Amino acid sequence: VSLVIPALFIVGGLGFTVVADLFDKRFRLKKLSLHSKVVLTATGALLFVGTLSILILEYANPKTIGLLGWGGKVLAAFFQSATTRTAGFNSVDIASLRETTLFLMIILMFIGASPGSTGGGVKTTTVFVLFSSLCSTLIGRESTQLFHRRVPLDILRRSLAITLLAGLVVVTVTFILTMTESTDNLMTLLFETVSAFGTAGLSMGLTPHLTIIGKLFIALTCS
Repeated sequence: VSLVIPALFIVGGLGFTVVADLFDKRFRLKKLSLHSKVVLTATGALLFVGTLSILILEYANPKTIGLLGWGGKVLAAFFQSATTRTAGFNSVDIASLRETTLFLMIILMFIGASPGSTGGGVKTTTVFVLFSSLCSTLIGRESTQLFHRRVPLDILRRSLAITLLAGLVVVTVTFILTMTESTDNLMTLLFETVSAFGTAGLSMGLTPHLTIIGKLFIALTCS
């Protein structure tokens, strides 16, 4: 269950064009399009970093994976890493996770899946392009390159605009919830907002108890 279901999450989050490209090129990675290479690289990196981070952060937490065996810990960490960006299922109690883990999951939900997929978020390609642009700037390159191909300036501007707009939406809705809701736990409000924005479906249990105004803004954020 902890392998088959996440596998469906991952395939659904790659995007239809990437899946079609993989079958068309018979899974020969070198012949894939630039878009497919970026999506697969970003997805693999996020899964690895997410799984390893959750495993380390929750390893000794008895309320989540602390009482599981080594194999169970790895599977639970992998499951939660995969589900944050595409699906919304959970194999552990989300509300019992450490705040550091919750913050990590917020980042993963904000990034989301890939273009043309069944997931939300700002998309893996957007974040990958911005990260590559940052690396290029730090090493002194005049242009951003991905897999030996130059990224047009228009793509960089669009990626930056999408990320900034998404961040503005999340900050605005979270700010409104701090005024409409009785809870003073900012992490919970931020988690519910980003989950709605990324259509992740995860919840710390607050959404059913939101006020009418809060539920309305969460619903608008999902759309």
